[in-house]
Amino acid sequence: MPDRGGGPPTGPRIRVGRPSRRVRTLLMTLGVLAVLAMAFVMFAGFWTDWLWYRSVEYSSVFTTTLWTKVGLFAVFGLLMALAVGVNIWLAHRLRPPLSAMSLEQQSLDRYRMGIAPYKKWVLLAITALVGLIAGASATGQWRTWLMWVNGVAFGEKDPEFGLDVAFYAFDLPWYRFLLGFGFAAAVLSLIAAALTHYLYGGLRITSPGARATAAATGHLSVLLGLFVSLKAVAYWLDRYGLAVKSSDFKATGNWTGLRYVDANAYLPAKTILFCIAVICALLFFATLWRRTWQLPVIGFGLMVLSAILIGGLYPAIVQKFQVQPNEQAKESPYIQKNIDATRKAYGIDSTKAEDYKGKGDPTRRSQQREDAKSAASYRVVDSNVVSPAFQQLQQERKYYQFPDTLDVDRYPGPDGKPQDTVIGLRELDIEGIPKRNWINDHFTYTHGYGAIAAKGTSVVSDPNKGTVGSPDFTESGMPTKGQLGSYEQKIYYGEKTEQYSIVGGPQKELDYEASTGPTKYTSYQGKSGVSLSSALNRAAYAVSFSEPQLFYSGAVGDGSRILYNRTPKERVEAVAPWLTIDGDAYPAVVDGRIQWIVDAYTTTNGYPYASRTTLGDTTTDSLTTNQRAVVAQQNQVNYIRNSVKATVDAYDGKVKLYQWDTKDPVLKTWMKAFPGTVKAKSEISSELKSHLRYPQDMFKVQRELLTRYHVTEPEQFYSGSDAWQVPDDPTNKDSSAVPPYYLSLKMPGEKEQKFSLTTTFTPAGRPNLGAYMAVDADANSDSYGSMRLLRVTETVQGPSQVQSELNGVPEVATFVRDLRGTDSDIEYGNLLTIPLDGGFLYVEPVYARGGSANYPLLRKVAVAYGGGKPVFKDSLPEALNAVFGEEGTEEPTTPPGEDPTKPTPDPTAPPATGDAALKAAISDVVKAQAQMDALLEKDPKDREGYGRAQDKLEAAIERLAAAQGRPSATPPPKSPAPSPSTST
Repeated sequence: MPDRGGGPPTGPRIRVGRPSRRVRTLLMTLGVLAVLAMAFVMFAGFWTDWLWYRSVEYSSVFTTTLWTKVGLFAVFGLLMALAVGVNIWLAHRLRPPLSAMSLEQQSLDRYRMGIAPYKKWVLLAITALVGLIAGASATGQWRTWLMWVNGVAFGEKDPEFGLDVAFYAFDLPWYRFLLGFGFAAAVLSLIAAALTHYLYGGLRITSPGARATAAATGHLSVLLGLFVSLKAVAYWLDRYGLAVKSSDFKATGNWTGLRYVDANAYLPAKTILFCIAVICALLFFATLWRRTWQLPVIGFGLMVLSAILIGGLYPAIVQKFQVQPNEQAKESPYIQKNIDATRKAYGIDSTKAEDYKGKGDPTRRSQQREDAKSAASYRVVDSNVVSPAFQQLQQERKYYQFPDTLDVDRYPGPDGKPQDTVIGLRELDIEGIPKRNWINDHFTYTHGYGAIAAKGTSVVSDPNKGTVGSPDFTESGMPTKGQLGSYEQKIYYGEKTEQYSIVGGPQKELDYEASTGPTKYTSYQGKSGVSLSSALNRAAYAVSFSEPQLFYSGAVGDGSRILYNRTPKERVEAVAPWLTIDGDAYPAVVDGRIQWIVDAYTTTNGYPYASRTTLGDTTTDSLTTNQRAVVAQQNQVNYIRNSVKATVDAYDGKVKLYQWDTKDPVLKTWMKAFPGTVKAKSEISSELKSHLRYPQDMFKVQRELLTRYHVTEPEQFYSGSDAWQVPDDPTNKDSSAVPPYYLSLKMPGEKEQKFSLTTTFTPAGRPNLGAYMAVDADANSDSYGSMRLLRVTETVQGPSQVQSELNGVPEVATFVRDLRGTDSDIEYGNLLTIPLDGGFLYVEPVYARGGSANYPLLRKVAVAYGGGKPVFKDSLPEALNAVFGEEGTEEPTTPPGEDPTKPTPDPTAPPATGDAALKAAISDVVKAQAQMDALLEKDPKDREGYGRAQDKLEAAIERLAAAQGRPSATPPPKSPAPSPSTST
């Protein structure tokens, strides 16, 4: 009978069993597909890298780097796996019998039971894991390995140990890596062996009796002995490490190398500790026979105590009682070593300060005015200011752009002589494309067009030829025409070209839109880029770029090529990963092609005694915030050479590396590691060489070092009494260092102008001018790279003081007030400093921006000389005349805004009226009155000048009356010129 009790209801039971075969097959298929997808993603990155390196013909760089990393991964991964695995196996092999287990061991029995069936797999898993981690870590040392195995001698020895600098630059870093790897292997092996011994009874923690078996004692003692042996090696290497050790030294700040306490306390202490560590290691090894840790533990304790007393306390006592009472005398020999090494490591050892008065002879004004004509090619067109003028006057289409900071180069002028030229490329601006979509962004709009150049020393002065005060273009238009001749104008590779493009396929590219005529289309004919003809390549790039359309789009077909890594800096860094790249690549038209020129540096931080510097800090100035890149943000070095000049073709992206410094051992080392990648210096064409220049970032590093290391006497260096600083840019609101300026000038004693890179220094904490430096930046010059450093011996105004005084000139106040009345504002250009006849000539272009033309137009030029008051005039010749007191003696000059071809106004013609004439007349009156006041203040005895100024004032009053539409007032009688006794 059925059970009618009160139990739970019954029904059919559901059996939970294995999934059906169909489900299992589906899950396995999905799993396999997931693994294959992950594998293809990894393969795609490798494959696209290989294709790119092959396309730029630097596949040897890819393979050398790859096989070096693979080799390091395999060797050190295997060594670490073997070290840990063998010690685990040995600890297991030496396990004691567990017949009479303690309570402690009984509690571990369940773990042993759980591991027992999988012991081999656990061992393999642990060794594989530590091997993978160690191998991956070792791959990051590929540069260290290549430098060690290919190192070339410097031919210079350090002053303490007499070893070649190559030992510190190439060998010591590799030895330190090996030592660190040895420590890691010893520690991991010790931990793994100890855990294994504990798990299997070789070690006891809480049980009574012996804490370790004899086998465990011997095994662990050997590992501890190896660890202490490595510590002995570390003490020995630390002796040499003192030569490249960084420390703080209150007298000089950052310090590298040995000081008195290092040479007389730390160095002997390291030697003593080495000996103690060797003895301690032998005591650990002796436990294989003695089977006791008593002596090794005592020895290890003594080693630790010795490290504290000998390695810590003793140097502190020496510093306190021997060095501090007479620090300057004790440290002087070591300061001298630091000075010599630092100057040599940074290439400034031949730079010596020359005394220079800084104030010219006031009785030689006429001669100084004559000398000023040839003292420099005054670059009144500031490449850091005029980019908006290039943008508005030469942009042509919204999808083109110019860099915020243009470049300064030299091109032949009409007379065939090189002239300073401001140049920029009309690059593609993807944000300006009229209709944004995938096809337009990557297929239609693919390149920029043309190089635009303007004179560096003059602007447009004829309104019939353009806006007065705007750049005087020597190459302009679309397509461009001018002095650059015929060249390939398409720009597929540039500083602003960061997106990828697909070229050469079925989709046509927009070439350019001329102002008249039909739009031009083109198809890329260069050989750069990677072919997308194969399905494998398309799939790989679709995965790498996360762009599926690359695989299935009909716009990609036979002949299609993908261009990427298109900025010059990216391309050079990729083909030469061992170089440090300058922050400013600049374009030049060379042999009918636009070539990007990139300066590259070889560096090391292992030069003994040379002070270190952080490149990212020393290369920062007022222009690097938003306008140009910084070389290497946190790259600390104490040796640098501009060893390589690189070029990147703007059309086909071809990269060429040229050896520039033929003596640099670091470059020779890398050329051994990557043979065939760097071309000989003799292969640089003459036309390319004419555009090479001394790099800004190198110069900025050197000038920062010279703020302290221009001093070569250790006593003066220690006192810091002659320390300098790089002044802040007075024309920039941010407190950032003034950038160095390229300028053709004559240094004192030279007969011809040289294309130079210049900078100023001020005494530390003071605004006056302390020194001036220029380096010959012309690669064709026999003295290329030679530096002239002028130490100012008299008190002379520095850049900030000149700028401050200029802002207080009455004419400037009037000019600013008039500008604001027309919704314009003032913008100062580069404040150029030029040595002239024992003094310094300051020249600064002044721009007006706003109003009808929303880009800077050169309106005034400010000039100051020899500590005198700055003058503010319409043109450079007029300003030079005024500052040297020779107004009216030069031929008439045309200020910006006036047409030199316009005939002189007819004096019988009716006077101009209207608002414009009224504003102009008021401005003239104010200017004339300001000139009279300035003349009275400057030279009350100048009757002739006062009379001319009064004539100008009366004429301005006449024009004002006429502009107001009222009868001309009878001119007041001339005020008598001030007598010699008249005081202001």
